Amino acid sequence: MEKNTEEPLKTAGGLYRVELFFSKRRMILIPAAFILFLAVPLMGFNQYILRIFTVIGIYIILSLALNLVAGYTGQLSMGNAAFYAIGAYTATLLLLRGGVNYWLTIPLAAVLAGFCGLLLGLPTFRLRGSYLTIVTLGFGEIVRMILMNWDSVTNGTLGIRNIPAPDFFGITLSLRNGGFYYLVLFLVVLVSAASWFIVNSKIGRAFVSIREDEIAAQMMGIRTTKYKALAFVLSAFFSGLAGAFYAPMVGYIDSNSFTFEVSSQIISMAILGGLGTMRGMFFGAAVLIVFPEVSRFLMDYRFVIYGVILVLMMRFRPQGLLGWQPRVPVRFSKTVRSDLMREGILPEGE
Repeated sequence: MEKNTEEPLKTAGGLYRVELFFSKRRMILIPAAFILFLAVPLMGFNQYILRIFTVIGIYIILSLALNLVAGYTGQLSMGNAAFYAIGAYTATLLLLRGGVNYWLTIPLAAVLAGFCGLLLGLPTFRLRGSYLTIVTLGFGEIVRMILMNWDSVTNGTLGIRNIPAPDFFGITLSLRNGGFYYLVLFLVVLVSAASWFIVNSKIGRAFVSIREDEIAAQMMGIRTTKYKALAFVLSAFFSGLAGAFYAPMVGYIDSNSFTFEVSSQIISMAILGGLGTMRGMFFGAAVLIVFPEVSRFLMDYRFVIYGVILVLMMRFRPQGLLGWQPRVPVRFSKTVRSDLMREGILPEGE
């Protein structure tokens, strides 16, 4: 075997062992983790801690949504805060002015956000790299300006107050009784399962082929325009879902809740954890939500810190802290694995 093939595998040996350890025990570890998270509200945590857990869940959903476009399709979008806002405002307006039941506003808000994602994707299919990023950034600012100036609908800069909490079989959900926490936990599981099925399907393989080489994907017969549109729609749909949940949780929304800073925070989480991996979205969201809470003396420099993190990650570990799998092939057939062990490239007994 050639030397340039051996080196990356030897370098990834420790990471391979870690992933293999969790992979072999995933049928036990995943249910155990789920049971642990189900028990969080029963552990006596105060409302502040439950709020942190809930916000982490919201940003996990937003990171998973961005990951479909940026991580798997290779199209960096800076407009996910706009879809987040569309979901929040749609659910709120349907609830307060349309008299629609809250549980119906969630899918309606997500569908409208997905439709807006399609509208954004259509004129940007021929754009790549920084050009696409600039267009999506502009879209986010346009949406924010509309929310800020459309007084008759959005109440302008004053925002919308007194958004009621939803009821579930007569129980009003709140942070105090853990209702919002369980709802976001359900949405995280739902979006994670949907993302897993998408990524491991024909659609996910098409996304990855576009990310690796769009021209080659076209030559192989993949309709790249169709799949890029689908990636934008799915990403916007999941972001709108998060927005529909966010509005009643905080009880108040305005245009300043969905600024460019929110988009940059989502991107920071995805890059820190590892674009193109699902586990990285969980890790990145948890770290960048908890970090500001334990270092409030640095709050004035929060986005400076995010910028430094991005620069350092792009310089020293562009694949993210948990993003080793896309760069190194770690799953082999039994024959190939035995050959690699015999050559000393993989540890014995793996």
